[in-house]
Amino acid sequence: MNQSATLKPPFKPLDPAKFKDPDATAKGERRATVALKRLETLWFNTGTLCNITCANCYIESSPSNDRLAYFTSADVARYLDEAEALSRRPKTIGFTGGEPFMNPEIVAMLELALGRGYDVLVLTNAMKPMMRPRLQQALVDLNARYRGQLTLRVSLDHWRADLHDEERGPDSFAETLSGLRWLGEHNFRLAIAGRLLWGDGDADMREGYRRLFEREAIAVDADDHAALVIFPEMDPRVDVPEITVDCWRILNKSPDDVMCASSRMIVKRQGAAEPAVLACTLLPYDPQFQLGANLADALAPVKLNHPHCAKFCVLGGGSCKA
Repeated sequence: MNQSATLKPPFKPLDPAKFKDPDATAKGERRATVALKRLETLWFNTGTLCNITCANCYIESSPSNDRLAYFTSADVARYLDEAEALSRRPKTIGFTGGEPFMNPEIVAMLELALGRGYDVLVLTNAMKPMMRPRLQQALVDLNARYRGQLTLRVSLDHWRADLHDEERGPDSFAETLSGLRWLGEHNFRLAIAGRLLWGDGDADMREGYRRLFEREAIAVDADDHAALVIFPEMDPRVDVPEITVDCWRILNKSPDDVMCASSRMIVKRQGAAEPAVLACTLLPYDPQFQLGANLADALAPVKLNHPHCAKFCVLGGGSCKA
């Protein structure tokens, strides 16, 4: 997140008394927690290095941010072994970053997960790192051998080129569209991730994407909320309500629907002796969301003690899962 950006009305700054106590809100009410109902999606952050610097990146990825080091295929194999020792193994293995296709072992990691029968989801900007000829050939080969198991979710923040480029840099929209066309031509399963950064409503966004998909012959159903995921916007400096145990009843929501009820993410911090299992894909640096070094130690309930828990997950209904 670009913390130098200036907050603009009507946003109110976050009350500094909020999100301090993991057990109680600023008003003294009992903070909500989320139990892991079932580990459906196991995420690997392949590293925070990225080929671009977005204006508002959720985890501050950039060409110079290597706070999360590159994962290796040996790391992935270790945690897949741990996942298979659970009573029910995950359905999906997700790879995120940074830009996963910058990791030199990404093909080996994908092959490990696909070869063990998992559905695999890769989050990518579909730009130059993905379009290297040797990598393209390897991806085509994997997609042919593991038909139907591999999905690439491409970040296309808005259906308008000028707004996407405002977030990701000049000409990034055109470059991502080129990558999407290549993926479509080679029959990859596709999903798109957009953002409500500019104040559009969900219905208007889906209509705009629908027109874009029709014009560019992109095989994504704009009405399918798994195929076109439109994320609520987040800024940890903006005021949001804290989520209490009573909020589930008041909002008519279930904690089982929140992302940390069904997923965990594994990261490799620069200089750390071993990887760490986290509660959330959006909070890789906050120590209170680090649950342990092993999957078996990371099944504890999660205390919703961060603005993202409220804005993105509970109130926004956002989820990174497949």
